[in-house]
Amino acid sequence: MERTVVVTGASSGLGLAFLKHYAVQPLTRVIGLDISPLPASIQSLDNVLSYEIDVTSEESLAKATNDLSGRPIHLLIHSAGIRGLVPSPDPQEQNVAALETLKAMDRTTFLRTLEINTWGAFATVRSFLPSLQLAASPSPSPATAPSASPSPLSPALAPPKVIIMSSRMGSISANVAGGGYAYRASKAALNAVIKSLSIDVPGLVVLAMHPGRVETGLVGWKEEGAISPEESLGACVRVIEGVGIEGSGGFVDRFGVDIAW
Repeated sequence: MERTVVVTGASSGLGLAFLKHYAVQPLTRVIGLDISPLPASIQSLDNVLSYEIDVTSEESLAKATNDLSGRPIHLLIHSAGIRGLVPSPDPQEQNVAALETLKAMDRTTFLRTLEINTWGAFATVRSFLPSLQLAASPSPSPATAPSASPSPLSPALAPPKVIIMSSRMGSISANVAGGGYAYRASKAALNAVIKSLSIDVPGLVVLAMHPGRVETGLVGWKEEGAISPEESLGACVRVIEGVGIEGSGGFVDRFGVDIAW
């Protein structure tokens, strides 16, 4: 049985790393969504479909969901997001903290960050929910199913999953540095959305994941201590493939360790 994986934020950074990983898995169809075009080398793959989508617009999301109507979605990885920094008065200034302080933060940046990081995730999951629920449909009865045991990744053995890239900065109890107003607020709100989804949609695994401080292109330069998407990918995938329904509603790091809310 073919598995279908949807990845948002798929044109760069961690989203692109996820897309490349799943594109080489057997019997897997990958759907890449991004507001920017995917790299041509990825679009040319036979098992990859791509859509230029604005996750804040349900009308835009419908371009993909209408096209994919009737296709079960087994895994949705939501990587789309922004860092929530005010415009820098000095393009050469590479100080992230200075662009999200109490003094610097502005209304436009704050609301746009909430719109993309929180509403965008909610709108994406709700738009794909019918297809995710199709993947939760009962598998064929033993009388008609093949006698061979399915592989561990078979959709017939696992509930559909929604994995949303959150951030430790969304943890209220972990906030000992202050600042980061728009980003922290958007991720804390996102975590609340994820928890509600896990309650409102039984049978669907919904997980908030902190992938580490990943160099994703959300900032125009490399932050100190940032790791590459490839460094984060392997650990993230192990958690994604291992989490079951008992983990739904959780907030974990890329190693599967719980993060306090």
